[in-house]
Amino acid sequence: MARYTIDDLARLVDHTNIHADATEQDMAKLCDEAKAYHFKMVAVNQVQSKFCSEQLAGTDIDTGAAIAFPLGQTSIAAKVFETMDALANGANEIDYVVNLTQVKAGNWDYIADEMAQIVAACQEAREATGLEIPCKVILETCMLTDEEKVKICEIATRVKPTFVKTSTGCANGGATVEDVKLMKQTVGDAVKVKASGGIRDADTFLDMVRAGAERIGCSAGIPIIDELRRRFEKQGIDSIEL
Repeated sequence: MARYTIDDLARLVDHTNIHADATEQDMAKLCDEAKAYHFKMVAVNQVQSKFCSEQLAGTDIDTGAAIAFPLGQTSIAAKVFETMDALANGANEIDYVVNLTQVKAGNWDYIADEMAQIVAACQEAREATGLEIPCKVILETCMLTDEEKVKICEIATRVKPTFVKTSTGCANGGATVEDVKLMKQTVGDAVKVKASGGIRDADTFLDMVRAGAERIGCSAGIPIIDELRRRFEKQGIDSIEL
């Protein structure tokens, strides 16, 4: 259990716009909103890394690039190149999608190698810049069995990405409390858990945090934080224990 102020809750949010037709104006708006609400990160498609990092320069808000998004169906070499290109263009967080074909084939050595190479690229950038450079592994849990989710999470405890993440938000299902609990139970304190996909209201947001999520990816961060602020004001409190 921990206590959260409104700002603490806002700092859990990866403020997201991954629409293929997002304009430069949309990206500028996303960054302005992140600054106004003090969100932790803007989550965008990799090609938006440079623009968003420039918009957020001088702030403590990160630019998160989605790699091999949303399908994960590119080679390890392509994912590593895309990661390095995003980092070179100002991204300072990486969210990549695992190769689900290899997961379904039970090719766990491939999954571990893919994870290790992308984590290594983030580590190299971390050493060069002195920045944290979190790396998040997207499982796409709605397409996996519990056994597959656990296996990827077990690999993560050895390879040590910063987060395992539930979903892209682009498939036929998103985060569930049950999946967040399962992932957290598996990784323990070795790796953090990010919940994303379908989180659109304050109660769901809080449920994910209670289940063990330490980051929430969503496009509804503004109405969620506004609702939580109203609740705090109505109850006359300045923090909540979760």
